[in-house]
Amino acid sequence: MYHIDKTTNAITAVSAKGFGELGFKERAHLQEWIAKCPECLGEELLVIQKEFDGFDETRERLDLLALDKAGNVVVIENKLDDSGRDVVWQSLKYAAYCSSLKTAQIVEIFQSYLSRNGGGDARKVISDFLEKEEEEDVILNSGIDQRVILVAANFRREVTATVLWLLQHGLRVQCMRATVFDSAGELFLNVEQIIPIPEAEDFMIGMAEKEKEQQSTERGLVKREKLRLAFWEKVLSALEDAGVSLYTNVSPSKDHWLNAGSGLSGVPYTMIFSQKEARADLSIGRGSKAENKWLFDRLHEQREAIEADFGAEFEWLRLDDKKASGIRHRKEFDGYDPDNWPEMIEWLVEHVKRLEKAFGARLKPLGQKLKTEFQTTGAPQEEIEE
Repeated sequence: MYHIDKTTNAITAVSAKGFGELGFKERAHLQEWIAKCPECLGEELLVIQKEFDGFDETRERLDLLALDKAGNVVVIENKLDDSGRDVVWQSLKYAAYCSSLKTAQIVEIFQSYLSRNGGGDARKVISDFLEKEEEEDVILNSGIDQRVILVAANFRREVTATVLWLLQHGLRVQCMRATVFDSAGELFLNVEQIIPIPEAEDFMIGMAEKEKEQQSTERGLVKREKLRLAFWEKVLSALEDAGVSLYTNVSPSKDHWLNAGSGLSGVPYTMIFSQKEARADLSIGRGSKAENKWLFDRLHEQREAIEADFGAEFEWLRLDDKKASGIRHRKEFDGYDPDNWPEMIEWLVEHVKRLEKAFGARLKPLGQKLKTEFQTTGAPQEEIEE
């Protein structure tokens, strides 16, 4: 920090001083400054208690307890010239202790603080601070959004490294560097946020939330994969017991589908297992879109006979805007409830047999005709001649 002399148009360094060097104390001075002017921490905060020790089965006490504008509890821990190595652990313990505080308890804590410091109605002060018209609308300390603010002149590397790691995992912890400056005997206090850097705070919080969401999604994916693997193991065993040889050389899968060859490349019999349904499909996904549509059309021409052999109607999905086509039959189930698996498995076994009966004899001659109808360009013979 520099002092600007307008007369000489020059600047002079303002010396930084240590709190201890000036005789300042943590509780008597730094804590009192913040309690009287919490805005020095860069936001609107309402201090509701000093030296709070209202924790069950422990005599520990935190420096300052506050609320932010969202009604979240904020634990403020103050150190002087050195943060020490245990401040993060200490503050996280306090945040954990405070996580169970209910709205009524917080109001009571603040009321006792006001009673010792000039009086006032705690509930009204809080509702005014949160800009709530009705006191009944005030909800405090909801969820797990407790925050921690650490204030010190210097932070050890083990502290900053831990805080950065906590931020990456979605915990709202801030490091504020407090520095006293001496200019010709006049003292100034500067408090600046160093972690996270203010300009990057929203970004870091957003990235932490994204990573948390991704981890949750990945955990859900692993759970679903294990569920599918267990389901397909039972299905394959049931098919074997029923004498259905289509899936003899197929292994259980983590995917929601399981294919078996039909004798025509790119046109497998497909079983589908999802949370909402089971399906027995004929998938038409050869390398050429023209071949797929041609094959679908040839099968669709036999729709009445195919559905008679199958014993039910299909959904015929030509999907003109896509490369592949499909023919499917479905039934709704709560697939992620293992109690429903016996019925689902019985349904799949029965409909896989019907699927092979309906298409098996028809696919082989169509496959032979594909070889003569299509050239290497993938276009039907009649289109080439035109």
